Amino acid sequence: MVTCKETRAVIIALHKKGFTGKDIAASKIAPKSTIYQIIKNFKESGSIVVKNASGCPRKSSKRQDCLLKLIQLRDRGTTSTELAQEWQQAGVSASACTVRQRLLEDGLVSRRTAKKPLLSRKNIRDRLIFCKSYRDWTAEDWGKVILSDESPFRLFGASGKKLVQRRQGERYHQSCIMPTVKHPETIHVWGCFSAKGVGSLTILPKNTAMNKEWYQHILREQLLPIIQEQFGDEQCLFQHDGAPCHKAKVITKWLGEQNIDILGPWPGNSPDLNPIENLWSILKRRVDKQKPTNSEKLQELIMQEWSAISQDVADGSMPGRIAEVLKKMGQHCKY
Repeated sequence: MVTCKETRAVIIALHKKGFTGKDIAASKIAPKSTIYQIIKNFKESGSIVVKNASGCPRKSSKRQDCLLKLIQLRDRGTTSTELAQEWQQAGVSASACTVRQRLLEDGLVSRRTAKKPLLSRKNIRDRLIFCKSYRDWTAEDWGKVILSDESPFRLFGASGKKLVQRRQGERYHQSCIMPTVKHPETIHVWGCFSAKGVGSLTILPKNTAMNKEWYQHILREQLLPIIQEQFGDEQCLFQHDGAPCHKAKVITKWLGEQNIDILGPWPGNSPDLNPIENLWSILKRRVDKQKPTNSEKLQELIMQEWSAISQDVADGSMPGRIAEVLKKMGQHCKY
């Protein structure tokens, strides 16, 4: 037990007055074993100051630690074993464990890489232009926007990430594995939502990819009713990304004929700007949790869980997303 200097001084003062360790322990000033140790150390050294434990000498200097950090930051994917080998060339003989300890001291911890779409210079430029155009919009302004997107769903829990809690030796336990197949069946869905709640969800037929014909059908049968239901005669904006079928002339013309104003142009490769990605994550987790085993069950669960999503999930994070992208100079943000 670690005791303060004042407590040690009181124990030694009582010892000098003839009190035994047992007598001092009765006052509950410190545990009995601690009191005996303090008295023993005082008899041996004549001081109440606790000596620092020597421990193992540090294998590296501050300069060498700084070098290790620079090597790691030069290539974040370098393993601790590879770093130990490079460090050895600089004159430091240390194990991979020591390398990890030094990096931890500097806040560098091994983590899985985040997967984000590749951003070209054009993507970054478009993201900045978009965010600067809407930087002054409030959550109330964004509440008048219907956001949309398409997303794939796969059988056997392949739609999203999944973590399990397992003990050593249980890696291949039946309850700790995610079944996979060579060619998982994929279902494509289109959905939309606004600050007023989730909107329509459309499941495309099997082996059907989104094209301008299907997209126009979805907008006519799903988007128009949602605009009427959520906004009535109130003016609103519709958001969709720059997919080829979205930019087709027939779609642009149809949207104009329906007096539907478009937000944007939306920057490419920017799912982090669209809050509907959060809805997809929630939906996929809920569906995967029920482990559908066939296409019909998967579709049923998708529709069921989409309807069950609370209106509270529709967040007001757009101002924060815009600010974050501007802060990162167009690069990926945390969302």
